Amino acid sequence: MRRGAGLPALCLALVATVLTACSGDDGDDTVRLRVIAGPDLAVLAPLLGELKDETGVDLRLDHRPDAETKTPDRDRYDLAWLSSDSYLRLTHKNAIRGLQRTSTMTSPVVIGLKPDVARKLRAQVPGSRLTWADIADAAAAGTVRFGMADPRHAGSGLAALVGVATAAAGTGAALRPEDVSCDRLRGFRSGQTLTADTGPALVDSYVDHQDEANALITYESDLLALNATDRLDDRLDVVRPEDGMVLADFPLLLLNPAHRTAFDKVTRWLRRDSVQQKIMQHTLRRPVNTTVTRDARLREPVGNALFYPDQPAVTETLLADYGDPDRRTTSQVVFLLDFSGSMRGARMAALREAFAGLSGADPSASGKFTRFYRGERLTVVRFGGRVLEEKTVTVTGPKDLTALAGTVARGGYGDATAVWSALDHGYRTAARELVADPDRSVSLVLMTDGENNTGLSHTEFVRRHKALPAAVRAAVHTYPVHFGEADAGELRRAAARTGGRMVDAVGSSLSEAFKEIRGCH
Repeated sequence: MRRGAGLPALCLALVATVLTACSGDDGDDTVRLRVIAGPDLAVLAPLLGELKDETGVDLRLDHRPDAETKTPDRDRYDLAWLSSDSYLRLTHKNAIRGLQRTSTMTSPVVIGLKPDVARKLRAQVPGSRLTWADIADAAAAGTVRFGMADPRHAGSGLAALVGVATAAAGTGAALRPEDVSCDRLRGFRSGQTLTADTGPALVDSYVDHQDEANALITYESDLLALNATDRLDDRLDVVRPEDGMVLADFPLLLLNPAHRTAFDKVTRWLRRDSVQQKIMQHTLRRPVNTTVTRDARLREPVGNALFYPDQPAVTETLLADYGDPDRRTTSQVVFLLDFSGSMRGARMAALREAFAGLSGADPSASGKFTRFYRGERLTVVRFGGRVLEEKTVTVTGPKDLTALAGTVARGGYGDATAVWSALDHGYRTAARELVADPDRSVSLVLMTDGENNTGLSHTEFVRRHKALPAAVRAAVHTYPVHFGEADAGELRRAAARTGGRMVDAVGSSLSEAFKEIRGCH
């Protein structure tokens, strides 16, 4: 063969090979696209063959557990198909800015309760309409023990966390950093007994450990699909919280603009009414088209769709506060309570009312999120001119809270106010607790209605605080409650020095002040 004649033939052969590789095998016209997909998309596998036959586009899904939390590799994938891209748009916005996206189906994050628990909780709520606050309250009391995917890895877990935190903030708007500066989720978190890195893995874990949990928090579609199987001892009662839900819209994202035509073919096909009907049948997710007749199980309105945060600091704080769901954490609050003579009468009645509210008597949504919770360690120190009494309990049930209330209810007032001696005592108590359990979270709440008139001076307290081990100073913060005639300036400086903050009860009530301060340890 002459060299000049062979070169064109070789080039044509190479072009044909490349075109075959891009379009399909055996010279067909199929376009094959590489898709990074969340594990929740695996349920669509039966429809992908139909999609290929009718559009000529073959989607090759690579299901990865980190698909919703890591920037998609555009060199490796042509499309991304996720349950939600909210976290990526918030934390990796430059990497996915301007990407074409199309919603393909929807499903809210809801709660599945075993029937006996659902009946008990609904009976306690007017209209039987349960809220995230009711679930948090029941978790704190030990009534609800739930499974939820790890919010650091799974879209359903993070959506649930955002939903609970939004309800706890009580603003009805997207969470702002100041809404989560005080963590109000520890009572809720105390009820978590099962977790997993993905939604499907969580469902499997719940099925295998139904004796360890009586609730499952995940997508509505997961609960309905699970109820349709024979894998459960008891079908779950699906609760759509009255105070709102975060909605997943399962977007398909175009990563490689060269495949815009194929992407458009796929999205048009997915959004056909007939295909939306099939998606609903296969996945029990809600159609994005309002013209599609809903399955009877999907006719319950979604209601208040909660906004996803629009600031990275919000999710960073939420995830840091919630921590590792697999790791059981212990928290302790040391309440230093002024029992000087000026607290007699109405002021003491207000203090006792505040503690009753924290013990579960406050029926408001904020009261349910801030109540004492099962497993929490609580210390009450009554002081006047000296320490009058000290009581510590670990909450296992109502009897422990009754014992604590008894300490607050007793008299024995002092004839002076040793604010800084009491705070120094609190730090010595905290130091001992941290020696016994270095992983424990300890905070101090100082409530006084008067100025220091005996014992240590503020200057001497500061000197002693500086002498504490660095680990104690870094870990233990003071949250003063300013009440009555107390010196607000000194309390504010003490809070700033120890990394806490002061709450002013002068213009509100002690109950509101204690609820606000509860979230700050």
